[in-house]
Amino acid sequence: MPRRPPRSRRLATAVRWPVGIALTSWQYMWRTTPMHRVEVAGSAADDAPPPLPHGVPDDEVQLPEHGSGPLFHRRYRVRIRDSRCTPEELMAFVSGAPDRVAPTEFASFQKVRGEEGRMALGDEFVVRMPGPWDGPVRVVDLQPTSFRLATLDGHLEAGQIEFTAAREGDRLVFHIESWARSGDRLSDLLYDRVRMAKEIQLHMWTSLLERVVRAAGGRITGGIEIETRRVDDGDPG
Repeated sequence: MPRRPPRSRRLATAVRWPVGIALTSWQYMWRTTPMHRVEVAGSAADDAPPPLPHGVPDDEVQLPEHGSGPLFHRRYRVRIRDSRCTPEELMAFVSGAPDRVAPTEFASFQKVRGEEGRMALGDEFVVRMPGPWDGPVRVVDLQPTSFRLATLDGHLEAGQIEFTAAREGDRLVFHIESWARSGDRLSDLLYDRVRMAKEIQLHMWTSLLERVVRAAGGRITGGIEIETRRVDDGDPG
């Protein structure tokens, strides 16, 4: 079974939940960052997740085929102006301790395997959130300007998510890309039908992007772009 944070850390996180939920709800209602959302039909051929790199442990990994409901291929993207960071510097800062940019009043990356202060292949985290939203993940790919996580048994989703920093002219670009199905039928109901988990997830990742911009010492230009490509079961590709 995936490792869990120590009981003391879990309790400390739980204590913040009521205030965190209230603060997060307030921020969600009154946020002023422009968001450009697009939802389109995808295909199995174009939106398949990348294969797990050779040699990375795949025990307990929840692949999309282990999940339920449609596959969602999502991209969150922000452009940053007036930053002197290089993509490598920004990614080193984020990967060294993801809580530096996470909305920790609501979601916290707690390392349960690996050395604190740096990221390595095989490291594991539990993303602690209110209620049943804990998300165990493993680092399955690590590059100077990117890292990719795979979900583990017990996660709300089955799939992978990648964080990337790049340079486009005089702008920094940071984007998050995920390929995932719901982990089970209940999760699918909350995500795709009720849409509650979907909005929670969107708020989490867009809040993280806003914090990445501040960490880079720059400003958002053009708002945050969110593209969702949906691949339903039985899509021929």
